[in-house]
Amino acid sequence: MSISFELTASIREDLGKGATRRLRRQDMVPAVIYGAGKEPVSITLAHNQLLHSTENEAFFSHILSIDVEGKKEDVIIKALQRHPAKSILMHADFMRVDMKEKLKVHVPLHFVGEEIAPGAKQGGVVTHDLVDIEVQCLPKDLPEFIEVDVSALEIGESLHLSDIKLPKGLDIVALSQGEDHDLQVVAIQANRATLAEDDAGEAEGEASDGAEEESGE
Repeated sequence: MSISFELTASIREDLGKGATRRLRRQDMVPAVIYGAGKEPVSITLAHNQLLHSTENEAFFSHILSIDVEGKKEDVIIKALQRHPAKSILMHADFMRVDMKEKLKVHVPLHFVGEEIAPGAKQGGVVTHDLVDIEVQCLPKDLPEFIEVDVSALEIGESLHLSDIKLPKGLDIVALSQGEDHDLQVVAIQANRATLAEDDAGEAEGEASDGAEEESGE
């Protein structure tokens, strides 16, 4: 993983709704670090620093380092609460990472080859059913993203979870739950304009054939 994320936090002693509101007025974000058999720790983070980090999609699929008053914690982000109407982060949950234990993380999908796919060249529309997938792996194997190659797809064809070529050490969580969880990831469908043209062409052909038959009679 070429990108690294380091955050600085302080321990939050004053808890409760009133304290939380005061923190937010000071451009701070309340958060919690938990997991790995240790006690949860309530912390605060600078809002702008956290917001800037979340603008990079890799932030959500990376091992993060949080410096809590001189003690560094390796974590992944598990939940992020945003204001419903404003660009404000309300709360964050971070889970500690044990480098020897597998973890489950949602990793973004990057679709490649769309512009050269036969189906797209024929006027088909590429539809993305999923934009990320949940994988299980050791922290050292966690990828920044997973590529999905659609360059061979024709109109009417699709790729499912089981078709994705995974980096070594990764498993797709949904596939461990049975074949009925092998969800469609991407497909190329005929667009309405193309279908309308085909229907019109068929109708003209049928009319022409009918006219020829009448003429022959």
